[in-house]
Amino acid sequence: MNPASHPTTIFLLTLAPLLWAGNAIVGRMVHELVPPITLNFLRWAIALVILLPLAGPVFKRDSGLWRHWRRFAVLGLLGIGMYNALQYLALQSSSPINVTLVAAGMPVWMMLTGWMFFGAVISRRQIIGALFSITGVLLVLARGEFNHLLELRLVAGDLFMILATIAWSLYSWLLTRTSEPKDLRANWASFLLAQVVFGAAWSGLFAGGEWLLAPRQISWGWPLIAALFYVAIGPAVIAFRCWGAGVERAGPSVAAFFSNLTPLFAALLSSAFLGELPHLYHGAAFLLIVGGIVVSSRRG
Repeated sequence: MNPASHPTTIFLLTLAPLLWAGNAIVGRMVHELVPPITLNFLRWAIALVILLPLAGPVFKRDSGLWRHWRRFAVLGLLGIGMYNALQYLALQSSSPINVTLVAAGMPVWMMLTGWMFFGAVISRRQIIGALFSITGVLLVLARGEFNHLLELRLVAGDLFMILATIAWSLYSWLLTRTSEPKDLRANWASFLLAQVVFGAAWSGLFAGGEWLLAPRQISWGWPLIAALFYVAIGPAVIAFRCWGAGVERAGPSVAAFFSNLTPLFAALLSSAFLGELPHLYHGAAFLLIVGGIVVSSRRG
């Protein structure tokens, strides 16, 4: 059986987008309670504490973490310090549905990144699938009317999310380059903690800059505390574990199409929790995105 179509692979690559959609919803719900970069830092600081009991030995002197610290510093920067911070920034000026749909252009960036920097071969099915997905993204950016593309003006949130998808594409391809010791790679908690250590440090550095440039008060309370624990446990620890395992099974190019399920889940959750009902063009975009998944993941 093709690893990309195995039920376990499908489950892993579907659960991660569901949790990430919840992350977008929660990020939007608390965007007035906490600054976006600070939210990202608090999220990963909690995740770091959660992972410590599961992978404490990663800090031993002979651990592969120290021999390969440059690799983990880059992974932490791209996947934790940049991607999540840019997403929370995007949610300051855009809705969860729009943010996740703009991110649905990831297959294009994933293919270009693989082709330009990792020697990946692009198949015809992947190109067709990417065209489906990018058409869905353009449909959303044009708000349902393609003639609006000629007068399109991206909001700040759209631009932040485009930068985030590029960072995530690089991160996903680097996951496939396994230069670290097998014992570190075999333990998912150790591998994730090695990234989170550096990711939390990057996030803290960026949060410090945020407080210097645009200081804001944090509105502490149970809503914010509950939100922090959700984004730290679900979209961070669990989703990153599922995504890493799914990428190893299916490869970054195919996995990217599953990440495009995030807008579908975001629309459902937005309707349930934020009262933001999707439009007809959102539905058309979802169909294009799912079509891209089907076409790209089939065997030739």
